[in-house]
Amino acid sequence: MKILTQRVHRFLVSEDGPTAVEYAVMLALIVIVCLTAIQAIGTNANTTFQGVADELG
Repeated sequence: MKILTQRVHRFLVSEDGPTAVEYAVMLALIVIVCLTAIQAIGTNANTTFQGVADELG
């Protein structure tokens, strides 16, 4: 138990913990932006294909 306590203390004191959190936040923001962009592109593509289908049909 003492080793676990020491490791947790070392993790909290070191700079690696906050850096990992910052990277996780940046990754989450990048994923949100990517999903939003993919959704917008998909909506535009669907509108385009539907227009083409309406013209052909």
